[in-house]
Amino acid sequence: MLDIIEKTRDHVPLTQDDIVRLITGIVDNSWPDYQLSAWLMAATLNGLTDEETFQLTGAMAFSNGQPDPLGVVDKHSTGGVGDKTTLVLAPIVASLGIPMAKMSGRGLGHTGGTLDKLESIPGFRTALSPEEIQRQVTEVGVAVVAQTEELAPADRRLYALRDVTGTVNQVSLIASSVMSKKLAAGTPNLVLDVKVGSGAFMADVEQARVLARLMVNIGRYYNRRVTALITSMDQPLGWAVGNAIEVNEARDCLLGKGPDDLREEVIHLSAEMVRLASDQSLDDALMAVKRVLDDGRAWETFQRWIARQGGLVEALSQPLTLAPIKREWRAHSAGTIVSIDTRKIGRASLELGAGRHRLDDSIDPQVGLLCYAKIGTAFTPGDLMGIVYARTEDRAVSALRLLEASIQWGESATPPSLILDRLGH
Repeated sequence: MLDIIEKTRDHVPLTQDDIVRLITGIVDNSWPDYQLSAWLMAATLNGLTDEETFQLTGAMAFSNGQPDPLGVVDKHSTGGVGDKTTLVLAPIVASLGIPMAKMSGRGLGHTGGTLDKLESIPGFRTALSPEEIQRQVTEVGVAVVAQTEELAPADRRLYALRDVTGTVNQVSLIASSVMSKKLAAGTPNLVLDVKVGSGAFMADVEQARVLARLMVNIGRYYNRRVTALITSMDQPLGWAVGNAIEVNEARDCLLGKGPDDLREEVIHLSAEMVRLASDQSLDDALMAVKRVLDDGRAWETFQRWIARQGGLVEALSQPLTLAPIKREWRAHSAGTIVSIDTRKIGRASLELGAGRHRLDDSIDPQVGLLCYAKIGTAFTPGDLMGIVYARTEDRAVSALRLLEASIQWGESATPPSLILDRLGH
């Protein structure tokens, strides 16, 4: 391990054997945390070559062998505020006859987790055996489940260390972490939603392009078809931020209601997935996606999916119940919103109890907020800008303060484009 640390420190590329030895030692606990932390810092300061990144990703992905794919297509988001796209696009893709098995994670910090949102539905199960997943995908067309302990185990240990050693935002480490889990799941087609802006890990578009291009190239190296969309996270996606409240908004989208930006992003991501999996043109895929979203087939598939994983479908006949203390956020003066600190809105949801400071924290599925503030929108005094659903009055007041602090006012602003770029297959 010392040899590996010194090579990366001195800008000497690691060989394939070095990387296999590194990953083997992580999985069998031969290497102590302090040595792994030293290597992570060296990699963060000096970077890794593309070849090192390819080999690192493969070594992490296939340390437990190469599995048979459970689905035909998958999607991954780099994380944002109000991102509930999986809840809508999974039944869209499945209703078009394209099997989708997705392993998702839990929320940490200002970004939410798909599993937390789904578990706000009474009875919903995220822990399924491989046999249950396979049977469900065959019969319903979709399953969204918790990542198993066997899936890229080296990444789990490295990610935990990166979180506490200031080495999270290194592009090669991000790309290998994301892609190792996707390669380990075996799915041949993948759409990446790379977020950029004030609520994302990537602060600017060029940085996001570098990450997206590297992940696409990793996919190509391992014979996967990968497309990346770079999407704006300079404001929350949709209006809802929380868990049950985001399920309610996903439900609205499937029923032809809800915010336009959520619908637009879901349609574009779904169409890319359909295009990859079926070799249709993008225009044909867009039409097919809109058709099943508008004619109710996606909503019907959503209900079958939720019921199959133990969710109480009757609970979705109306919006899920939210926390009892409801406080409105209203405009104090006239003006137009020119920018939003989206991370602060994520923090407001976090402080309400909808998120986690640490992975072992518990969450409150019923708290959350609606943020109607969008860049370019004009408000007059007294206009409703949002609603907070809290468990206590103090937390409601704290969340309202963060919402107020997240907004910059001006005379005019152009709403940001949602889809900023497209790379890959």
